[in-house]
Amino acid sequence: MLYYLFDFLDKSYHLIGSRLFQYSTFRASLAFIFSFLIAIYVGKRIIRKLQKHQIGEIVRNLGLPGEVNKKDTPTMGGIIMIIAILIPIFLLAKLDNVYIWLIVFAVISMGAIGMVDDYIKVLKQNKDGVKGKYKIFAQIILGIVVGAVLYAHKDVRVKDFEKVYYYNIQFDGQVDWEKPVKSANFKKGMQVETIENGYYVSHDIRSFKTNVPFMKDNLWDYSYILKPFTDDYMKWGWIIFIPVVIFIITAVSNATNLTDGLDGLTSGISAINMLTLGLFAFVSGNIVLADYLNILYIPESGEVLIACAAVVGACVGFLWYNAHPATIFMGDTGSLMLGGVIATIAIIVRKELLIPVLSGIFLAETVSVIIQRLVFKYRLKRYGRPYAEANRFFKMTPLHHHYQKLGYFETKITIRFWIVSIILAVVAVITLKIR
Repeated sequence: MLYYLFDFLDKSYHLIGSRLFQYSTFRASLAFIFSFLIAIYVGKRIIRKLQKHQIGEIVRNLGLPGEVNKKDTPTMGGIIMIIAILIPIFLLAKLDNVYIWLIVFAVISMGAIGMVDDYIKVLKQNKDGVKGKYKIFAQIILGIVVGAVLYAHKDVRVKDFEKVYYYNIQFDGQVDWEKPVKSANFKKGMQVETIENGYYVSHDIRSFKTNVPFMKDNLWDYSYILKPFTDDYMKWGWIIFIPVVIFIITAVSNATNLTDGLDGLTSGISAINMLTLGLFAFVSGNIVLADYLNILYIPESGEVLIACAAVVGACVGFLWYNAHPATIFMGDTGSLMLGGVIATIAIIVRKELLIPVLSGIFLAETVSVIIQRLVFKYRLKRYGRPYAEANRFFKMTPLHHHYQKLGYFETKITIRFWIVSIILAVVAVITLKIR
């Protein structure tokens, strides 16, 4: 809203300073500050209300250090983050941007299913919460919406472009070696964009292309999978693309949910992830930087930076209350929402193949659970239950509980996981240049 207000003031009254709102970096900075302050302000009041209504954590008696102290600590703190994310987005982002509405949908849909889950666990005293199949169904719906919009919406496009100079541009079948091009006398569908010392000839297309890390020619199209089966494979690429989107959103959302087990762990890692995705959004939405880094240029994706900044501010503001010893937990309301948003933004900026690197902690937590179950089932079948239970691969899963069982303090585990997450984020960023 503020973007449109100051745009009007600039055009109508030439108000000094109003042009600052044209810059996504300025609005992103404000979004971070607003989100943080909103989380601080709203958090205190929500904690009081949750304490008043006795909406507290249910301890599962897993024999973990400090577990008893967590009993009755207010949960459903994800509500704080949802409020702190949505208000700055509506205030500062361009509301005609399709990517912003996809992110808003991810926040609300995943936050809602997480809230229902927390409600059943806490108020209905049912520790299982929402049945797993219903969570998966909600994640599939989000995946279908994100995949379908990125495929079909008229404003979603990527640009394949090459930098050319006026002396070697062809138009009308001829080459003009002296006069610079002033208008788009190119083949149909091509567009000229002036950038200082040359021109970018860009093809506006809808595409299933994505950036592949560590490869020299780092673009790959999901529709290529269908190439052996049909000559019209580009038309049917959505058959591959949408299921991939569903899988990524489901996997990341559940992985984030599994990681939420220590004070400040998920909120800190999510802030690091979102800060990195904000950087990706910024360079993907800038034609000069996208060309320099040899990544897909995605028009209007720079606006996603505002949403990323709002999420980072919300996570940091929530961490104010969630740092050890936590006065509130995010619950599934927050963890499912954060996972859904991280996955959605990664897909929007075509960096979803970097998720195993960027969100390596989430991946490790999930893999630890899978390994634990597979090894237990194998040993149960091969050696019997007493041996299988006495010789588990990890002392407890998810992975952070394994380190708790080894005697590490909760804060040490959390901070070390943050450090690893920062290192992984740096690795994810440098993949932009490593080919």
